[in-house]
Amino acid sequence: MVGAGTDRTKTLIAGGPTVVLVRPQLAVNIGMCARAMANFGLDDLRLVNPKAGWPRVDEYKEVAYSAAAGAAHILDAARVFDRLETAIADLHFVYAATARERGQAKPVLTPSVGMAQAVTATAEKRGVLFGPERTGLDNDEVALADAILTFPTNPAYASLNLAQAVLLVGYEWFKAAQGDVPRPPSVERAQLPATREMTIAFFEYLEEKLDSAGFFKPESKGPGMRRNLRNIFHRLEMTEQDVRTLWGVVVRLVEGPRLAVQTRKRNRPIKPKTDQP
Repeated sequence: MVGAGTDRTKTLIAGGPTVVLVRPQLAVNIGMCARAMANFGLDDLRLVNPKAGWPRVDEYKEVAYSAAAGAAHILDAARVFDRLETAIADLHFVYAATARERGQAKPVLTPSVGMAQAVTATAEKRGVLFGPERTGLDNDEVALADAILTFPTNPAYASLNLAQAVLLVGYEWFKAAQGDVPRPPSVERAQLPATREMTIAFFEYLEEKLDSAGFFKPESKGPGMRRNLRNIFHRLEMTEQDVRTLWGVVVRLVEGPRLAVQTRKRNRPIKPKTDQP
């Protein structure tokens, strides 16, 4: 299943920190983590002692791939390790994602700060550890990290779903690496801004109909009312299609429903033919 918003014609962004899931328990969460990684250009997934092994060969394999929503390439490339030390052996710097500092005197960073550092450390391979769903990382696992990532959350309810945590870290990395500005649309807006000739013609038609309906009363206020009306439309920065649509709306309001006109024509009595001129 491919999620909405997926476009295989575009270049797939990859890289970023390694995501290390330590003792993940649910196949569906592994799939959702893969989806979160793909959303934000992360592509290196490592699993340490996943429950029931990996890759799954039972009915939960379909569950994991369905939850990945098209990010099957990340699940297919995921590497499995028996020991956390082996999983992070090639990394230069490791973050531990946890809500508790654990008294280990490590730097405590928010994901935005930590991922900004990861982006600038271009010569280093960095990774983020995420603990099992029920308990999180234990103290010995946190001890293997260089710094702690803690999410700014409600202090009374700081528990995050595993995939949510991966998503937030990925988002902060992507934002730091790619910029915090929406990407321009791949297809330029087809409609050009309306020409002044077009908008003036629309104004004149609209004002004519409003005048016939007695809108510009009293007459002393008419000029100001016309200016205010035109300025409303100018602020919309109308395209050619906008003007055509608004013009059609006014025409229908003035002339009535198109269906009613057709019905009247169909019900019009037919004059009998006659030889008389």
